[in-house]
Amino acid sequence: MSSIPAPFSQACENNREPILKILKQAFSGCRRVLEIGSGTGQHSVYFAPQLPHLVWQCSDQPQYLDGIRAWHAKLPASNLAEVITLEVCSPWPQAATEPAPDAIYSANTAHIMSQPMVEAMFTGIGKVLQSGGRFCLYGPFNYRGDYSSNSNRVFDAMLRQRDPQSGIRDQEWILMLAAAQGLELCQDHAMPANNRLLEFVRKTAR
Repeated sequence: MSSIPAPFSQACENNREPILKILKQAFSGCRRVLEIGSGTGQHSVYFAPQLPHLVWQCSDQPQYLDGIRAWHAKLPASNLAEVITLEVCSPWPQAATEPAPDAIYSANTAHIMSQPMVEAMFTGIGKVLQSGGRFCLYGPFNYRGDYSSNSNRVFDAMLRQRDPQSGIRDQEWILMLAAAQGLELCQDHAMPANNRLLEFVRKTAR
């Protein structure tokens, strides 16, 4: 059992219900989900019990794993797999690829990662996601190079001041990366607090 306190994000508490509503539909026919960038781990312990048909595989960079494990110890679920290290620019571990996931989920990652990291994430998804599988990407996005709200403009400035390689990504660029991996946009869901959830389906064979 982890001895560190479970990290807490109020944003995760705020967005979990709207996200779950979409995941219940998007992942209804899936069996194994890989979560890229599980962060605090709060989403996994909330979603897994309410999606009991799924094995939920958390992953993140090494420094976040103990925090995720703390949540799994606090709120265990039988369908939560052991958390794994996944760094998108490094070779993906066998546990993330075998068996191949038929669902992938990532929240609030594309604006934190550098552009090369986002590209690497999509390349990795293209290698591991089963044909017919779903990918759901949650977060803020720009449209036609413009912000969807003033709060997103302020948030983007804060991100870039902290790390010039981060920032809110253009939805059109995300769609281009997705298309290169055989991912077709099913729906662009409007979400609270000027966020979106992009739901993709994998059309090409692995």
